[in-house]
Amino acid sequence: METDDVSVREQLFHNRVRETMICVLLFSCLYMVCYLILTHFKKTAEFTTDDIEDATVNKIALWLCTFTLSVAVCAVLLLPISILSNEVLLTFPQSYYMQWLNGSLIHGLWNLVFLFSNLSLVFLMPFAYFFTESEGFAGSKKGVMARVYEAVVLLLLLALLVLGIVWVASALLHDNMARKSLYDLWEYYLPYLYSGISLFGVLLLLLCTPFGLSRMFSVTGSLLVKPRLLEDVEDTLSCTSFEEDSLSRKLNYGSTSCWVKLNMEVMKKEYQTARSKRIALEMRRKASPWQRNLGYPLAMLVLLVLTVMCVLMVCFNVLELLLDETALPRKMEDPHLGMASFSMFGSLGAAVQVVLILYLMVSSVVGFYSSPLFTGLLPRAQDTNLTQIIANCVSLLILSSALPVFSRTLGITRFDLLGDFGRYNWLGNFYIVFLYNMLFAGLTSASLIKTVTWAVQRELIRAFGLHRLPLTVSRSTVPFRLLLASGLSKIQ
Repeated sequence: METDDVSVREQLFHNRVRETMICVLLFSCLYMVCYLILTHFKKTAEFTTDDIEDATVNKIALWLCTFTLSVAVCAVLLLPISILSNEVLLTFPQSYYMQWLNGSLIHGLWNLVFLFSNLSLVFLMPFAYFFTESEGFAGSKKGVMARVYEAVVLLLLLALLVLGIVWVASALLHDNMARKSLYDLWEYYLPYLYSGISLFGVLLLLLCTPFGLSRMFSVTGSLLVKPRLLEDVEDTLSCTSFEEDSLSRKLNYGSTSCWVKLNMEVMKKEYQTARSKRIALEMRRKASPWQRNLGYPLAMLVLLVLTVMCVLMVCFNVLELLLDETALPRKMEDPHLGMASFSMFGSLGAAVQVVLILYLMVSSVVGFYSSPLFTGLLPRAQDTNLTQIIANCVSLLILSSALPVFSRTLGITRFDLLGDFGRYNWLGNFYIVFLYNMLFAGLTSASLIKTVTWAVQRELIRAFGLHRLPLTVSRSTVPFRLLLASGLSKIQ
């Protein structure tokens, strides 16, 4: 019996060491990738300054931002890794090399991401901001430690303020629970605070994702060569080159002409526009016929299919909510991986779920940075200051940590929430979940219809040359019959 107990303890010890090593290796790889990303966007002047103290403070803040961004990436990968792990175990149930992939490892990843998300949002990112803005208390000896003391004091004051607000909110909503858990910081108040932040992230995803799904068409179109119906590329390129040369000569003549000097700024903008148009036309001419005529339509078709699939899955989830109470997102204590697929279509359906989850995350980020409120946060290569980096890391962490709840609430996947992600009380409220699904389906459908119809009309107007009319032509002033008549006359 003692030998059996020792062998069991050894097995548990080896399993724990293996899971720890896997988590450390995964996080280390993500940390290095995120550090390369942040160094690409950071403003180099802030880290090469002659003031050694400022450079040290900025480096420490950058390390904290890298940690936060790594946690955000881990939160994005939680559901895809869990779904793919289940399918791998279903495909290779007796494989010796897949024994390390189990429910304990997946559950541990969810718990670590939840813990590090709390740590980053509540402590690390506020400390990084206060640390970069601090100068040390008046009369104290200057140095890095003086700035650390000031940042810690400010962080403690902020923590007291936030905890006071959270206690008041919990007392108003749950009076008895707030009185019983007055000193229960770790088990009640921090999860309660994170629940509110996650709810804010889910609401932010509800607003950004439908807008991002519509913006994905224009963003993808700007990266590809668009086909133009009835367009002579060589003729258009010659006209654009002639216009660019004419504007260039006028700009050179501007040094001696007073009239041109007054219009110099306008001419510079026109010259930049003509130059950009010429570059785009040259790329179109150099592109292969397959790339010019097939790449763009295929990309648009893929985006359209993915968006329609998201809407259909949400509509199907709405029907399930009306017919079955188990469709509500809930917490799963013991993930039984390798028992059954989380998709009715097997491995193919699971792969589609992973693609849709990643597509929704990319769309939400695109919608977030395209919204008028957050366009100022858009990072620029080698020109993003440290305050903007901190704000971007916090925003991405809020969006990514809400992604598992977002995907499960919409019914994109049937993988139940693990760890503390399923502790949110509002997840069990039928009316909130139902209304959330209806709003997402309605907003996404409206954005999709609006984007597709406007894009088709704009391309038809350009294809038939109506954009060259002397009067301003809008989509409302050009009926579809006029487009058809113009097209038929050109063909004849």
